[in-house]
Formats: sequence, C-alpha cells, structure tokens
Amino acid sequence: MLLLDLDGVLVDTRPVMESAWRSVQEAHGLDVPFEAYERHLGRPFGDIMEQLGLADAELIHRTYAEASTAASHLARQFEGVAEVLHAFAAAGWLLGIVTSKPLNRAAPLLAQLGVPFATVRTPNGVGRGKPAPDPILLALIDLGADPAAAMYVGDMAVDQEAAHRAGVAFVHAGWGYGRPSDAPTPEVAASPEGLLRFLESADLRAPFLEGSLL
Repeated sequence: MLLLDLDGVLVDTRPVMESAWRSVQEAHGLDVPFEAYERHLGRPFGDIMEQLGLADAELIHRTYAEASTAASHLARQFEGVAEVLHAFAAAGWLLGIVTSKPLNRAAPLLAQLGVPFATVRTPNGVGRGKPAPDPILLALIDLGADPAAAMYVGDMAVDQEAAHRAGVAFVHAGWGYGRPSDAPTPEVAASPEGLLRFLESADLRAPFLEGSLL
C-alpha cells in the first residue's frame, strides 16, 4: 500500500499558501513571515498557530481557508506524479492520502490527478493530526492493512515522525518543501519517478480486503 501526503508531494501548493498567508497578514495585522508558517507545514492549522504563538486561530483559519480557495487555481501537479501513481495502481497497489489539508480543499486537487484513492484521511476525521500516528493508522484501518504492508511518502519532518510512530516505512519526497530528520535516516526519492524503484517491493503490496473503501 502506498500512502502519500498531498502538499509538496503530489501538488505544488506553495503559491496558494503564500497568497493565503498574505491575506492573513493583511486581515489580521500580522508580521509573521510566510517562511515561519512554512516551517510547520504538515501539522494541523491550529497546531501551527500555537507553534507561532498566535491567538484567534479559528478566525485566522477562516481567513486562510477562504483565501486558499480563491487562489486554488495557482496549484500545479508536480511533473510525473500522475504517471507514477498510475504505475503503482496498475501494479496492484492500493493508494491512500494522509494530509493535513481539509477535505473540501483536498478533494478538488485529488480529483485532478485522475487516480483511484482507496482512502483519504484529513483533519476532518477523528484522531490527532501529524506528527501523531493517528491519521496513518486510521488509513491502515480503512483498508484492513498492517503497517508492515505500507509505505508513506511525505516531505516534512512531521511526516517522517508520524510514519515512524505508526511503524510504517517512510520515503522522503526530495522535491517537496522540507527536509527529513537525521535520525533515523530515511529513504529519499529525488523525484516522483524515483518512487518507481519501490514498485516491485512485494512486501508492501496490500491485497483487496472486504470492508475497504474501494
């Protein structure tokens, strides 16, 4: 089973996030630079606000969400991503998404990929957000799969921590926005095509199980 993050892995949404954060700065009179926000990507929005020491997280999130929707046309798929996902699907792998982006903003981006995702886990569900293992474990429960049969691809240290705590193999997306933690040193794919070397890893294939979301 191949589980993937969304922002910085499948879709380049940095221009969207930068535009939305400018709207937040203007609407709420904040001087926190986008780079400070970007360092915490992968965490739930409320957690990022706490990390930045910002109050009124709900109001800020409302502004950010509205601005993100308005700027969604700026998002672009990373080159080669769709082809790679189709290759995994054709080889019998189940594909799933574990993202900190709310479902209403994630769904349109995923639909553009034209790839069948067996499960999509977002902050709209139960459990804690990354770096807690909850969303990855819930995705595994959705599909009736064991952690040993899954691989998670992310681009931030919180993705790596979540995968480690869930007992799932982790691959760092080197084309994304962040850097992995040094311990333990993860596998790194320099480009989406670099994921294809895992295609023949039979141990990571998950069979179709009754009760999955397929």
